[in-house]
Amino acid sequence: MNMLKVSNINVYYGAIHAIKDVSFEVNEGEIVTLIGANGAGKSTILKTVSGMMRSKTGSISFLDEEISAVESYKLISRGITHVPEGRRVFSQLTVEENLEMGGYTVKSSEIPSLLENVFEQFPRLKERRRQVAATLSGGEQQMLAMGRALMAKPKLIMLDEPSMGLAPILVDQIFDIIRLMNRNGTTILLVEQNANMALAIADRGYVLETGRVVMSDSAKSLLADNSVKKAYLGG
Repeated sequence: MNMLKVSNINVYYGAIHAIKDVSFEVNEGEIVTLIGANGAGKSTILKTVSGMMRSKTGSISFLDEEISAVESYKLISRGITHVPEGRRVFSQLTVEENLEMGGYTVKSSEIPSLLENVFEQFPRLKERRRQVAATLSGGEQQMLAMGRALMAKPKLIMLDEPSMGLAPILVDQIFDIIRLMNRNGTTILLVEQNANMALAIADRGYVLETGRVVMSDSAKSLLADNSVKKAYLGG
């Protein structure tokens, strides 16, 4: 079943045509990744899906409902959360307060069980629950941003560069958590500069170049494709 369907979107930064006739789909239960060089338009696509930017053309549907004109904050209650590049936690609030802020669209009676669910998936956050977010490591802040997104009970989480700036051992941990989130029922749209890692956990992938989708296939096939290896996988 199509959870997210993006059809022929065109997005501009002023006179710059950043996204050019992009179409792709994310099916329920999948991890789908968008890969490509810096400036290919990956983050802009996520911002457009989440309502932070608008497409001049085309459509974006979520669970068969058109959402291309829906305000960002309303998409959260519909089941879409977006973890932007750079984590952006509330630095002066504690871990637990950050998580509670993520649950502002759900009933207050649900917050305790949602917190426990997040702490089960992110044991490190449970250890740090009273700690101010500004004092967390980069990896812990990324976990917090992802955990905060889960508090809204999303059907789809969009992750933008979750491994950026992290040490290799922490990158492995973050990708293990992404796999766990998916196994626990969350569909994931992943933008990630580390194409090897992204394709290793994804079901399918789309390759972007200068704002266009130039290739799409199963993640396994893209990993084995010589042109993809040479351009994006260090092969």
